[in-house]
Amino acid sequence: MLSVLSNRTYRHLFAAQVIALVGTGLLTVALGLLAYKLAGDRAGAVLGTALAIKMVAYVAVAPVAGAFTGQLPRRAFLVATDLVRAAIALLLPFVDQVWQIYVLIFILQSASAAFTPTFQATIPDILPDERDYTRALSLSRLAYDLENLLSPTLAALLLTVISYNWLFGGTVVGFLCSAALVVSVTLPAATRSERTGGIYDRTTRGLRIYLATPRLRGLLAMNLAVAAAGAMVIVNTVVIVQALLGRSQNDVAIALGCFGGGSMIAALVLPRVLERLSDRGVMLPSAAFLGVVLVGVAVLTWGGAIGWPVLLATWLVLGIGYSAAQTPTGRLLRRSASPEDRPAVFAAQFALSHASWLVTYPMAGWLGATVGMPMTLAVLGALTVAGVAAAALLWPASDPDVVAHAHGNLDPSHPHVQGTGHSRHEHAFVIDDLHREWPARAG
Repeated sequence: MLSVLSNRTYRHLFAAQVIALVGTGLLTVALGLLAYKLAGDRAGAVLGTALAIKMVAYVAVAPVAGAFTGQLPRRAFLVATDLVRAAIALLLPFVDQVWQIYVLIFILQSASAAFTPTFQATIPDILPDERDYTRALSLSRLAYDLENLLSPTLAALLLTVISYNWLFGGTVVGFLCSAALVVSVTLPAATRSERTGGIYDRTTRGLRIYLATPRLRGLLAMNLAVAAAGAMVIVNTVVIVQALLGRSQNDVAIALGCFGGGSMIAALVLPRVLERLSDRGVMLPSAAFLGVVLVGVAVLTWGGAIGWPVLLATWLVLGIGYSAAQTPTGRLLRRSASPEDRPAVFAAQFALSHASWLVTYPMAGWLGATVGMPMTLAVLGALTVAGVAAAALLWPASDPDVVAHAHGNLDPSHPHVQGTGHSRHEHAFVIDDLHREWPARAG
């Protein structure tokens, strides 16, 4: 897996991602302490609102940013968004009103919504070989999991010698280092499109390509399935561990660590698995496994059979299924869009996947508080299974890259069909200006 780090450009971008993630982790801890300072026992409500604002920014801003990333120099765009995030983190220690937190978080997360899809769409151009790209996706998954495990520990160590306000300084340093690493390499230029169109056309292009592609319609349902299972773990682990099992705060971290550890295990083995199995053959069973496990835990909880060892084992296998269902997503997006449309399609996935989290986060919290944990597990497990079932229907089992099709509406002299007339021809098929609908026989 680490062989892809021999590519200098990717190595620097991966380091930029890791450092920025550590900075973001420090920001999360510092923000919680700042909220407590300003709101006291209402800090949870402040953080919940900030999380909702983050998701709204992701859903609303990513498609708009994706409309322009193909028109702007990638390196300058990525550096500019890092600098914006650093500037906002620098301002956060000086706020003295809760509403100021909300405004600054919206700006910071809007910059992240512009940075992340552009960053993700750049990697396929740096690593065109599919095996290398698969390894890069697994490394990215590992980076996210390590950040979840290490950033809170690092923050706790730092807080023994500095005040929480200095954690924001760590965030600033992280984003500045990320910008410096991006500047240190030459990125491949985005493929420029010759098309013309207004802001509406460019903003909605990624979404239109996404919804017109069968495998991506299946991915949309998968987003909901994965978010339902993930929200159950992220939102309700503290309730299960402390309220249901009567264990300590440290045990909450251990349980979440098991989930992250399972995710890391899957990320390590996925490159080899994906050499033998299709993306669909890995993602659908993995997501279905998530739903089955949640429903099974609901039954155990109703029967009073849930215990600490069972919970840890369950969270470990949920982490494995979660990573296996989510990590190959980038491969689907890469094969479903032309190079000039990749930023828009990655932005559409970024927005749509976070829209699923925007639904499932409050659902997990509200159900847990009103109907109890066994019913919450059952409902979110059923929602996961339903999402997988929808994905299986929308995503054809036969899903070739090369699709035979005809162009009855093109002039025979058009370069795309010259020499074939209106007869059927075949090539790697994606939705674009010449191919606006998926051929019916292709799925």
